[in-house]
Amino acid sequence: MSDAGPSAPVVALRMRGITKRFGALVANDAVSLELRAGEVLALLGENGAGKSTLVSILFGHYLADAGTIEVDGRTLPPGQPKAALAAGIGMVHQHFALADNLSVLDNVMLGTEPLWLPFSRRRQARARLLDAAARFGLQVSPEARVADLSVGERQRVEILKALVRGARVLILDEPTAVLTPQASGALFATLKKMVAQGMAILFISHKLDEVRAVSDRIAVLRAGRLVAQFDDAAAVGAHELALAMVGHAIDAVARQPTRAAPAASRVVCTLRDASVAGNGERPPLTQLSLEVHGGEVLAIAGVAGNGQRTLADLLSGLVPLAAGTLQIGGRALPADPRAFVRAGVARIPEDRQNVGAIGELALWENAVLERYAGRRFARFGVLRTDRAREHARTLVERFDVRGAGALGLDAPARALSGGNLQKLILGRALTGAHYRDTVPLLIVAHQPTWGLDVGAVADLHRRLLEACTAGSGVLLISEDLDEILALADRITVMTRGRLSDVRRRDAWSAATLGLAMGGAAAQSRHAA
Repeated sequence: MSDAGPSAPVVALRMRGITKRFGALVANDAVSLELRAGEVLALLGENGAGKSTLVSILFGHYLADAGTIEVDGRTLPPGQPKAALAAGIGMVHQHFALADNLSVLDNVMLGTEPLWLPFSRRRQARARLLDAAARFGLQVSPEARVADLSVGERQRVEILKALVRGARVLILDEPTAVLTPQASGALFATLKKMVAQGMAILFISHKLDEVRAVSDRIAVLRAGRLVAQFDDAAAVGAHELALAMVGHAIDAVARQPTRAAPAASRVVCTLRDASVAGNGERPPLTQLSLEVHGGEVLAIAGVAGNGQRTLADLLSGLVPLAAGTLQIGGRALPADPRAFVRAGVARIPEDRQNVGAIGELALWENAVLERYAGRRFARFGVLRTDRAREHARTLVERFDVRGAGALGLDAPARALSGGNLQKLILGRALTGAHYRDTVPLLIVAHQPTWGLDVGAVADLHRRLLEACTAGSGVLLISEDLDEILALADRITVMTRGRLSDVRRRDAWSAATLGLAMGGAAAQSRHAA
């Protein structure tokens, strides 16, 4: 009988001294990490801390300026995504790497078959995709075109693409951001089965409670450096993790209960039996009725793809009504985004990269995109650059937009991390989404905190509630139940293009919301 003790954990992935610079900005500063087979390692850090850069280096999308990576003891060639895939690394990016013009199945198969193969093995690939979708509760049609999918559905495709390819090291960047609590629980159960069979998982999330629940160990990045590691994730508190991430205490933001009836305040948005025709790009809406009052947060919960994007587009003037009525501030408006902006509608779109900003334009140009035709920033059709830049400078300072580097206001929007880009969009919405220097009449916030760190989430929530207190009506469209329950005065659930009864927040729980999002609750087309 051997006297040897338990064998040491097998290191599936080792990163040593990884350093990456973008000009004067040090995104990663000598980061060293180990990921063991049969464990979940959570990687935390505020937006811009260097997490996405680190995993992009791991997957070969970026070349490190210094450091090495080993997978199963073998050095990984730098800057070669194909080598990372061959080594068994699967990655789900925060910003998706999908071909929009192809189907879900085509995206999953892309790059998996040699060009000289006389026929495509689509039937086998489709069976594997459906099997993985069923096991993970990530339902999506294999034949659907990716361009027609919502942000949440595209994330599901990214997860499935990695799983179908049989990755042994799986990197998940915000995988539960758009899942119901029930679906998240199913995913966590599957992850536990995967690690029990020896898979190594790097789990990136800003939801501290789920990090503590699903991970074995936790590593924290701040300003590009590894500042803390916790060997027992379940034993560390959320407050301690938040402190490690941002370097100071964070006060949670929550809506204070009010007994005032919404009917006592001004109605800023009214839908009556409103319907929108569906097409290949959006699901239809059927007989929606609701009222949003000034000074309240009305939240719409729902699983991605049930019509939330169509509703947000309707309330931004991007799609017309097929039936029913829509009024903003008591007036019917044409399906013209400029008319909605002028009426005082501010929007925080779901897709910040492709809809909320123009990546190639400078920060100062993005800061005035929805106001450039106003007299403050243009005269006789000529843009008043000095005023636009001053407005952008104020916005960047007030909303703490970081990551522009040496270019400052001239940096392209694509240079910002997702969280900092969202700060820019939020600032634009709250400080000039319309043509009056007052608070917006209506704020349509669609998935506003998706992918944001705990500090950025708290700041965004605080600013939304400040605007609400100042008289804005806030329509919050979110799949984050914690966010909804913390902020909303009233809540409704959208499923298959219809709305449930609107109820006060205290009539809902996370469990009942999750069930309703899954279609278990009876739906009504009339708001309470």
